[in-house]
Amino acid sequence: MSINGENIRNIAIVGHSGEGKTTLCEAMLFNGGAIDRMGKVTDGTTVSDYDDLEKAKKMSIYTSCSHLMWKDVKVNLLDLPGYYDFEGERNEGLRAAGGALLVIGANGVIPIGAESVVDYCLKLGKPLIIFINGMDKDNADYLGTVQALKVKYAGKLAPIQIPIMENGKMQGCINALQERAYLFKEGGPQEIPIPENMMDQVEEMKAQLMETAAENDEILLDKYFETGELTREETIRGIRIGIASVNTIPVMAGSALTNRGVINLLNEIVTYMPQARERLNTMVEDLNEKGKVYSIRTDEDAPFAAQVFKTVIDPFSGKLSYIKSFRGVLKSGTTVWNPNTECEERIGQVYVLRGKKMEPVDQLAAGDIGAVNKLSNTNTGDTLCDINAKVKFSPIYFPKPTLFMSVSAEKKGEEDKVFAGLAKLREEDYTFSIEKNAETSEMVIGGQGDIQIEMLAKKVKARYGVDMKLSDPKIAYRETIRGTAEAEGKHKKQSGGHGQYGHCKIRFSPCEEEFIFEEEVVGGAVPKNYFPAVEKGLREAMEHGPLAGYPVTGLKAVLYDGSYHDVDSNELSFKMAASLAYKDGLKNAKPVLLEPIYRLKIAVPGDYLGDVMGDINKRRGRIMGTDTEGDRSIITAEVPLAEIKTYTMELRSLTRGSGKFVSEFLGYEDVPPMLVDKIVAEAQKE
Repeated sequence: MSINGENIRNIAIVGHSGEGKTTLCEAMLFNGGAIDRMGKVTDGTTVSDYDDLEKAKKMSIYTSCSHLMWKDVKVNLLDLPGYYDFEGERNEGLRAAGGALLVIGANGVIPIGAESVVDYCLKLGKPLIIFINGMDKDNADYLGTVQALKVKYAGKLAPIQIPIMENGKMQGCINALQERAYLFKEGGPQEIPIPENMMDQVEEMKAQLMETAAENDEILLDKYFETGELTREETIRGIRIGIASVNTIPVMAGSALTNRGVINLLNEIVTYMPQARERLNTMVEDLNEKGKVYSIRTDEDAPFAAQVFKTVIDPFSGKLSYIKSFRGVLKSGTTVWNPNTECEERIGQVYVLRGKKMEPVDQLAAGDIGAVNKLSNTNTGDTLCDINAKVKFSPIYFPKPTLFMSVSAEKKGEEDKVFAGLAKLREEDYTFSIEKNAETSEMVIGGQGDIQIEMLAKKVKARYGVDMKLSDPKIAYRETIRGTAEAEGKHKKQSGGHGQYGHCKIRFSPCEEEFIFEEEVVGGAVPKNYFPAVEKGLREAMEHGPLAGYPVTGLKAVLYDGSYHDVDSNELSFKMAASLAYKDGLKNAKPVLLEPIYRLKIAVPGDYLGDVMGDINKRRGRIMGTDTEGDRSIITAEVPLAEIKTYTMELRSLTRGSGKFVSEFLGYEDVPPMLVDKIVAEAQKE
């Protein structure tokens, strides 16, 4: 059959790590006939988790794409990692998806990480279905989980299923919208009459669904007020409008592991989730009409436009670009335009994906998801379009690194291999950074958390055969003075023939700038042609302070006297003399140690405000203010870098994964006296 925007559903499977997303994806592929048997995460045999690292870790690390056919509809599944460190992968997948399927456990609570995923989907305007998984487990709490969701997302929730329970386990379900009951059997769900003892629940659920449907449409709302009820067709229409506008979130239940409720879920996805053609909230910039921005339509007959939402670098087969086609048709052998790099790209073979398997196809229709390989000038987030109808999609958002570690090669001489490997990985993952710290001369890797950085180290080992060594990065302390002192430096050396002689007297005092050099020499005690040598000697000496050897800042030096020798004086001698004066002078000018201070902007749910503020105070931080954005509190604080080196993980622990922060360098402040001796001792030890 011909695939077009009407019979495509692009669904991102989201949720926290360990809730069963990959297993559910496996069950859906099995029911759709895309695979012959269901693999297991524990055995490393699933379609989605095909990478060796994912098999070893038994968790999703990358976004993977698969597809199946269900009732003449192509369902593209994007299995997204659930762990916080892989937020970039999640954002890539959601850019390509038309809707999301949130998987949570039947534990009576909203799991860690689920709230942030739902909030992000609501922010993006992505239609959402919630699947309560694990209904085969003892003491599965469907009603408690639904109630927790209702409290959090008041007015949005539409539970359309009522589980049929027996001995604490789900044996079937009732679809309250369709008013049909099913038992789960080996060959699929078997329809049965609605049990008499559950009719009251069905009527109550129907009334709730009518009310939810009415709130999504003015005409339905008027009728509901007049008559107090809606027909089944009207209720379904209202629910579907609510799903498309993200005002309604349907809830279903089942067990991915035992493949119960999955067929019902597929039916609801095809029925209620928007067609690819219906999604109109993706904006593009029209490059032929400057300043014009519009929502792109999924039209097969219009000029081609797509976005690369993910890049995979394979050491053997090269670069693979995952693309979401938004408009027109992409055919193998065509030439397209990349407005981001202003280059033409020749399209080789077009593929659709099922995990690591690449299936060649003749073309990719508007609204579909596929891949092309060996694009030399195209990266993640780039647009590909018809050269005669140039448009540009907005970039994909990638969070900035918040955890930093020093990185080096385990074996000396292999540093270049490590950094070349990381540079290649940067083409795949925009959420980490690698750069040299000019202050400490260390190579520093920045990421979203310890798991991501650990995975990067393992990828470098697996792909490029080199071991990375990770350690805590050094803190770029500095030194300055708080007092004024005068010092004399005399360099005198006689070694036969011309000797060396330089003599200067310098006054040292604090200042606001990094370094100020002045001279007040009278009577030619030091000739002017030696002034630059004195300044150069001081600048070189300032690389090491008197306390712990850290660079000195905020220093004013005034050359006010000295002497010279007609034969033995030279620039080197005055450089040496200035250095000697520096060493003696700074010791007597009340030297202090400075530490870098960062401004943090921390966003947390209001319930955690007190805990986070208390924690900041323990870290020698200052709370500069608080604000409110929606249901989140925004804390602005100033904290020493030494106290927040691993703050990413600690904030997650403190807020059950719901807290986030960004930081920026603010300046330097004095280290408290009680900490100076320890820092000095560690510096001297190094």
